[in-house]
Amino acid sequence: MHKFENKILKMYWTLELASKLEDAPWPATKDELVDYAVRSGAPPEVVENLKEIEDEGETYDRIEDLWPDYPTKDDFFFHEDEY
Repeated sequence: MHKFENKILKMYWTLELASKLEDAPWPATKDELVDYAVRSGAPPEVVENLKEIEDEGETYDRIEDLWPDYPTKDDFFFHEDEY
C-alpha cells in the first residue's frame, strides 16, 4: 500500500514567464488573463499560475498586481537617452 502526500501547488514567476503577459489586455480579470495566455500560446506554467490566483472578481491593472517584484525598465540601470 502506497501513501500519497497531498501536494500544495504554489505560483512561481520568473522574468521569462511574466514577460508573456506584457502585451495582455490590461486591465483584465483573472479569466481574461487565462484566456489571453491560452490564445497567445504562453507556456503552461503561465496558465497554471493564473489559474491558481485566489480571485474575487478583481481587475488587475498590470503585471505588478500579480507579481510585485516584476522588474521595470528603471531596474536595469540602462539609460536610453545616453545612446
